[in-house]
Amino acid sequence: SLGHGTMDRLNCAARVMLVSDLDCTMVDHDDPDNNALFKFNALWEAYFRHDSLLVFSTGRSPTSYKKLWNEKPLLTPDITVMSVGTEIAYGDSLVPDVDWEQSLNQNWDRKIVTEETAKFPELVLQSWTQQRPHKVSFFVEKSKASQVIEVLQRRLVERGLDIKIVFSGGVALDVLPRAAGKGQALTYLLKKFGDKSPINTLVCGDSGNDAELFSVPRVYGVVELMNPGFEVVNMYLACEKWQRGEVEKSEEFIQHLKSKVTYVSFCCQHPSGVFVHASGVEKPLNECLDAMEQSYRHMQDCAFRVWVDRTSSAQIGSDAWLVKYDKWVSSGDSSSRLQFSELLVKPLKRLHILNYTISEVLASMQ
Repeated sequence: SLGHGTMDRLNCAARVMLVSDLDCTMVDHDDPDNNALFKFNALWEAYFRHDSLLVFSTGRSPTSYKKLWNEKPLLTPDITVMSVGTEIAYGDSLVPDVDWEQSLNQNWDRKIVTEETAKFPELVLQSWTQQRPHKVSFFVEKSKASQVIEVLQRRLVERGLDIKIVFSGGVALDVLPRAAGKGQALTYLLKKFGDKSPINTLVCGDSGNDAELFSVPRVYGVVELMNPGFEVVNMYLACEKWQRGEVEKSEEFIQHLKSKVTYVSFCCQHPSGVFVHASGVEKPLNECLDAMEQSYRHMQDCAFRVWVDRTSSAQIGSDAWLVKYDKWVSSGDSSSRLQFSELLVKPLKRLHILNYTISEVLASMQ
């Protein structure tokens, strides 16, 4: 049986199987009203639920996924792939695919992974809810990630493990069995369908742990096209809220902000963006964000506002944009209004780029 009846509800091959990442893809955390998600939900239920399959593929653990599902108006998927492709579950009861999990045991020893990773002070263990039988998860600074990955990979192979290391979001590092991952989980599911394989498989993602989805044969990829001006505006809105103390002081907020302003580079591990001030001084974008961490609530007691004016952008290379804008800063007194002209060179490199949202692509398939 395919997924304890979940995938068997269709009498024939699914017209569309949509496989989507959640954070920053299906779920926009900067949209408190969830307008885009409600639009997708309506479209899916009206035109696709009856003959198609919905699959969520997330890096979140089951506990974290359930928390998000309770916080956001997410539909009930037919299949849920969690923990960066190390766990597959079916239906609203999240019935686990035991065969898949057992297949990941070959040349995998979690104890050895924890022993070796403990030797790297650069690795900060994520919360216990993110640790799973076939996934060991850490935070690591982007500047140190490449060297850590290279050395750690070699040491684990020397100890007889067959593993892969996935770096995504510019901050998250996961150690998995080599046979695991979002792409491998999707390949497993497609094979499990047999002669009922979906007619069209659509995959959607935005970060490093989604990259494998786009390499699966005979699938179509959707990645949101970057709008440089929109990204700059969103970045300053978030920074303003931080400095005014309107958001909770947490590492999660900082990491989310970093992921938003550098998310376009994750798949290819490009260097992050660079600020070029009108004076000619250059500074890596991540350094600016690191400095911002110290400014929490610095502007709490004044009418502090930041806004962006006269934004213009141009693609200056296959993987870079040049964004010019005026940043205005006011503390409530019009006489103290200051103007800064800055340029932002931001990496833009994707495996597949389509100028469509998920909903727009689905609408074209009705």
